[in-house]
Amino acid sequence: MHYRSLGVDGPPASALCLGAMTFGTTVDEETATAILDRFTEAGGTFIDTSNNYAFWAPGANGHESEELLGRWLARRGNRDDLVLATKAGARPVPGLPFPEHIEGLSAPALRRAAEGSLRRLGTDRLDLYYAHITDPATPTDETMGAFADLVTAGKVATLGCSNHSAADLSSANDLAADRGWPGYRCIQQRHSYLRPRPDADFGIQRHADEALFSYLAPRPSLTLLAYSPLLGGSYTRPDRPLPEQYQWPAAEARLTALAEVAEETGATVNQVVLAWLLGHPVPTVPIIGASSVAQLDESLGALDLTLDQHQRHRLDTAA
Repeated sequence: MHYRSLGVDGPPASALCLGAMTFGTTVDEETATAILDRFTEAGGTFIDTSNNYAFWAPGANGHESEELLGRWLARRGNRDDLVLATKAGARPVPGLPFPEHIEGLSAPALRRAAEGSLRRLGTDRLDLYYAHITDPATPTDETMGAFADLVTAGKVATLGCSNHSAADLSSANDLAADRGWPGYRCIQQRHSYLRPRPDADFGIQRHADEALFSYLAPRPSLTLLAYSPLLGGSYTRPDRPLPEQYQWPAAEARLTALAEVAEETGATVNQVVLAWLLGHPVPTVPIIGASSVAQLDESLGALDLTLDQHQRHRLDTAA
């Protein structure tokens, strides 16, 4: 396993982050436990969840992932060995339409959300705490001030944001710096080797775009977390067609280059995608999902794959 610093106190974060979004819903507890155990046995330390995962699953309430992780942590007694990340702001308001009505990023909402996550996870601190989405109804200074209070109280170590634009990130960090508050050290966006169409719409989700790369490039202390890096299996599974946002002529050339590099290296296409992300000029940590130990092992294999300069150039310049 390789590691990266996220500015958190405690152990370094593993270069691959395990996403626990489906744990406790579409991935049952026995399977999730096996995946978590295998990940930590391989040296993985970085685990990602949210206070609304996965509310959209049939019969779910959105607390399942955190609660499962809390039970696993209690059984294993390994909390101090891990970098634990969760999020607030995008939990639906019961009985009202989503995403029009969500908990948001007001100071009271963040305090309630943090206490709930701490309780469900069975811990006294969150190593990385994200603003899950933007909240136009709440002033940025209220949000950043509330996050600063959580850091001062020792309940949160490092702050991040997700589904924010480069302008959102810049504005929040500039304000925090002016007030002497901690700013966002990480940003979590949809990001993969394939680029979406210029007119692609992901709803409340945001993908990493050129504006974000330009902002992050001269700021190596900031880390990009890439979610949905394997596009839900679309690179390799015939039963999982590419999401329509990625269906455009440029994708064909990149898929061809990807297949050629996979054949040259003897790696899987998924492993080449993850290796490409790991070698990105902007410090990037892919968030890998898994519904079986075999899927996890394939992703872990990307850590042993190094793309040479020629291969990376071909991948970068395709289309």
